[in-house]
Order: sequence, then structure tokens, then C-alpha cells
Amino acid sequence: MPQQPRAWQRMLSGRRLDLLDPTPVDIEIEDIAHGLAFVARWNGQTHGDYAYSVAEHSLLVEELFGRLNPKAPAKWQLAALLHDAPEYVIGDMISPVKAAVGPGYTALDDRLTAAIHLRFGLPAQIPATVKRQIKKADKVSAWMEAVQIAGFSETEATKFFGKPDTALIRDLGIVLRPPIETRNAFTKRHEDLLKVMS
Repeated sequence: MPQQPRAWQRMLSGRRLDLLDPTPVDIEIEDIAHGLAFVARWNGQTHGDYAYSVAEHSLLVEELFGRLNPKAPAKWQLAALLHDAPEYVIGDMISPVKAAVGPGYTALDDRLTAAIHLRFGLPAQIPATVKRQIKKADKVSAWMEAVQIAGFSETEATKFFGKPDTALIRDLGIVLRPPIETRNAFTKRHEDLLKVMS
């Protein structure tokens, strides 16, 4: 009888995360923050002395979500912060790669997202309206990243991500910093939002 391939990962917290059947009890924010701080956006094809991490991107998306939805409760701000959290174990695949991998990637992402949400007091699936609002903030972030650090012209970035309202992003810029700083900022923001929720 052939042995089944290993489908779990040992996390730095000591947890054993089963990728095929993730459970909330195996999710720790320290693992998420650490992993995301070391995962590069844009396949690492960005200007600067440090990679632009998924953790940094997540902080920006949460900030943009708050600006777009100033009356949103803290739980939806937390959902925005965690919108790419599964990438702490599956990495950040650019859209063309996701399309090539097919529906299996989406199913894996959905399972991990549900476990992460339940772990931190969110519904397994967030409402479609909130999901759309987070996606809007995500696209603004992608436009900013494309123009500021990924070598896109504004015209090219606008073609792919849409042109954001300049008032929304006027005082925001892309931050590049060592992974440890980003990890700590992500963990702190998560902690602050949980305090507001409780």
C-alpha cells in the first residue's frame, strides 16, 4: 500500500497544521505574522532593499479598508487584515499562476480562510458585501504597489487595477522594512483589533 504524501506543516509555534483539513485550534497569529512577513509580494520583483511582504500589504489593505468604510466594525477591519492570511503557508501566487493551478488552489485557500476566521471570532465566510469592500481596498493597494515599487506606469496599473481616488491615498506610501518589524506591526494591529472586538 503506497504511503499518503504528507499534507501538514509543522509551524514555529509547535502546531501541526493539516492543509487538507485545517482546524482553528492549529492556527496561531504568531505563525501567520511570521510567515506573511517573509512572503514577498509580486514574486519579489520589486524595488527596494527589502521585499515587500504580504504582511505589509495586509496592513495597508486594512488601513485602506478603514478609510473606505470608516464606520465598519472592528471585526471587518480584522477580516481585512487577515484577507491574505492563508498565504502564510501556501505562499503568494500571482494571479496568472493561480489561474494555471486551477480550482484546487481556491479550495485550499477557502479551507484555510475558514479556519483562520473561526480561530479569531469571525464567521467562516464573511458577507459578500464586506468581501467586495475588502477587494476594493486590495485593488487600491495593488495599484499603489504596482506604481511605487513594481515598475508599472500609472496607465498600466490603472488598466489592471483601476485608478484609485487620489484623496484616499494622498498621505499613504508603500513601506519597506525588515521582516521582524513588519511581523511585529502585524501582530500588534491584530492584538489592537481583538481588544476592540472584545
